[in-house]
Amino acid sequence: MASVRSDLTPSPWGVTAIKILVAGGFGAGKTTLVGAVSEIRPLRTEEQLSELGRPVDDIAGVEGKRTTTVAMDFGRIDLRPGLALYLFGTPGQDRFWFVWDELAQGSLGALVLADTRRLADCFPSVDFFEQRGIPFVVAVNCFEGTEVFAPDDVRAALDLDRTVPVLLCDARRREDGKELLIRLVEHAAATRRAANRAAAN
Repeated sequence: MASVRSDLTPSPWGVTAIKILVAGGFGAGKTTLVGAVSEIRPLRTEEQLSELGRPVDDIAGVEGKRTTTVAMDFGRIDLRPGLALYLFGTPGQDRFWFVWDELAQGSLGALVLADTRRLADCFPSVDFFEQRGIPFVVAVNCFEGTEVFAPDDVRAALDLDRTVPVLLCDARRREDGKELLIRLVEHAAATRRAANRAAAN
């Protein structure tokens, strides 16, 4: 596994605490990923999908989904001694997007989970982080029985900058989630260093 390189300053307690968002469309696997990697019992704000929500919740492609996040998921993982990541999973439906601005405050970066069955659902997440200058990594959740696309094909479909990492994963696998988080922290740290160099010139 790759080592994490970070230029972040530790807290007085010797622990660097980093806030990470886990975003993406409805049913892309955000709650699953947070639960898979968290070393504490994750906090979840899931509610059952109901008949009342049927007109506004598009479940095409994810017909088996029975619950939805209505505020956030929360988990924590220590990537190494002295480096703790606090994971905040965002709600996927647009009617809950008012929560995103609050959750984004103070975040180092974001994982954007993509489901190729509903790829357009991750466009709002990509736009949100691009507009706010928040570094992000796109993680394509490879669901069983679906076609697997090459990362470059996903990059082209989402019209991403070549510097944005696009990775394949299984959100249920802890090791996949940890590798995504490592890549995100490295990408965010490199982005910060590049911005500092540009500002100094």
